[in-house]
Amino acid sequence: MRRRSPYDREIMRLAVPALGALAAEPLYLLADTAIVGHLGTPQLAALALAAAVLGAVVSLCNFLTYGTTAMVARLHGAGEDERAGEIAAQALWLALGIGTVLAATVAALADPLMALVGGSGHVADLAARYLRLSALGLPCALVALAAQGYLRGVGDLRSPLVVVVVANVINIVLELLFVYGFQWGLDGSAAGTVLAQLGMGVAFAAYLLRAPARSRRPHAELLRRLTRMGSHIVVRTGSLLLAFVIAGAVLAREGADSLGAHQVAFQLFIFLALVLDAIAIAGQVLVGRMLGAGRAADAMAAARRMCAWALVAGCAMASGLLVLEDVLPRVFTSDPDVIARAHELWPLFALMQPIGALVFALDGILLGAGDTRYLAYAMAFSAFGVFVPIALLSLHQGWGVQGVWWGIDALMVARLLTIGARFLGRRWVVLGAPA
Repeated sequence: MRRRSPYDREIMRLAVPALGALAAEPLYLLADTAIVGHLGTPQLAALALAAAVLGAVVSLCNFLTYGTTAMVARLHGAGEDERAGEIAAQALWLALGIGTVLAATVAALADPLMALVGGSGHVADLAARYLRLSALGLPCALVALAAQGYLRGVGDLRSPLVVVVVANVINIVLELLFVYGFQWGLDGSAAGTVLAQLGMGVAFAAYLLRAPARSRRPHAELLRRLTRMGSHIVVRTGSLLLAFVIAGAVLAREGADSLGAHQVAFQLFIFLALVLDAIAIAGQVLVGRMLGAGRAADAMAAARRMCAWALVAGCAMASGLLVLEDVLPRVFTSDPDVIARAHELWPLFALMQPIGALVFALDGILLGAGDTRYLAYAMAFSAFGVFVPIALLSLHQGWGVQGVWWGIDALMVARLLTIGARFLGRRWVVLGAPA
């Protein structure tokens, strides 16, 4: 890789604040877990169940971020900031509408949802109550997703970082006050989160409404475009989430030690993905902006540079994981059986990193180009055509945790081949702003 590139400064300018905003979420979850964990094991288990449902719901709505970024970046690159502002307004109405429906649905179905994720007895009752209270914050959480998409599209990644960090600090303060000061217990944790989300939602809504626009009224055609692109991203995200759910379900039948080892590796994978996500976000913004400005050669050059940076990061991660193979699993567990299963999967986990890094970068590039339909098909094929058969065969043949992680590696290879071919074929290079 060449030491210098004219795109390096811009990539870092976008990636570093993006990394900060991405890292704020897991740090908040750690603090939330620590606060609730001191209430007792039933409360902690209830938080885990409710957080799993809320996390899945919000993750499936990330199209509000990615779809908005793709459309806004093109318009911003083409110098059509008023049309970009109209997209910001439509994203706000869409977020509020979907968020309100989801809040009502999640609250109404709290009990069956907790049963679906394995809750029972007192823990399920606590989790359902927490879920009903926390659902009130979903509209604001979705507004935050939409606003981050708009701000990324116009190249402002510092503002989302500031809002997210401030909101998370306020959330921790409120939770400590409500949980321990007012003695509200688990209800206090939910109330603190909802109030912090309300403040965050108001701040982000102000950014969306401040964007220059000829009209901020709901526009049927623009809403349809956002929804169409969003449906592709939901398929992409949902297929990946379902693949990981199936991985956990298969390993739960293999034994607690295999499931524990998988959980250790999976959580580290999510943590390491933050760095790669930050590079992918930079790719999404730059590629969308350059294509909107009609700069095809620059878009290709910047995309190749981001792939190179991602590959370097992936190789560094792989090397670190291999060197720390005997150390990292022991940070999470002292169970010798879990550690033994972790050693079985560790080479597969480590060697997946360079492949995964390229996949993340290419995914961001194609998202920036608005090539979401292809990404949906490619992910569905990789998840259901490649991973699921290997995972089920692993269960039938008793291949254990190694079999499942061979499947995860195969999923990543399939994604690299499908979206790599799309990238090299250049059909995603469509210039100018959308009509």
